[in-house]
Amino acid sequence: MGFTPEILTLISGALVGFSLGLIGGGGSVLAVPLLVYVVGVRDPHVAIGTSAFAVAASAAINLATHFRSGNVKLRCALAFAVFGIAGAALGSTAGKAFDGDRLLALFGVVMIAVGFSIARKPAEVGEPDVELTRETAGQLLPRIIPVALGVGFLAGFFGIGGGFLIVPGLVYSTGMPLLNAVGSSLLSVTTFGFTTAGNYALSGLVDWGIAALLILGGAVGGLIGVTISKRLAERKPGLSYAFAIIVIAVGLYVVWRGIGAFF
Repeated sequence: MGFTPEILTLISGALVGFSLGLIGGGGSVLAVPLLVYVVGVRDPHVAIGTSAFAVAASAAINLATHFRSGNVKLRCALAFAVFGIAGAALGSTAGKAFDGDRLLALFGVVMIAVGFSIARKPAEVGEPDVELTRETAGQLLPRIIPVALGVGFLAGFFGIGGGFLIVPGLVYSTGMPLLNAVGSSLLSVTTFGFTTAGNYALSGLVDWGIAALLILGGAVGGLIGVTISKRLAERKPGLSYAFAIIVIAVGLYVVWRGIGAFF
């Protein structure tokens, strides 16, 4: 006997939460295909809006767990999130005008490129003591602001929390180690996701019942993901390779499922 849609949604939420806890990303990128192809949500835009809300909530839960573990560079994370919100609002407005299946396929291509980039240059070490202060603001903010705006726009446009882009964006703009970027990215995933979800909710494109089940499953999966993330970070460059493999694999799947929209 097959699983009910409710059970499938809980399992999907657990996978989403696990990915967020493990690598700080993959929330909506996993949630959207799971909602469309596993749970059976027919409208890709409803899947995008629903997943954006659920992933934002799951990211907030995982953020608290990473924060307690000391993995969050709070000031860097806040700066990235604040400047990314404007980009996410603009991007989500533009994204609603495009075909949902094509958006999935295009983002799959972006994911593959990001995955290969991280695999070529593991980021476990970095600058563990980097902090955004009055003394370092002149050096860090000129790098953080444009990257955050760009990542926020792409996150909103593709209807994702953006962790797959935020994590390398934080590493690039601040030089922090990958584990800190994973934890810190979840603040931006939360704010970008709620911004995108709010925009979609105004158009009636959020299924609140499905979102609640995704969040419930995500709370369990997230605890497991955070624990494994810390262990992989200790086995350099285990976390970088795990990030790259997951991003590339999901990207290939998303491209494969969405490429038919171009023909």
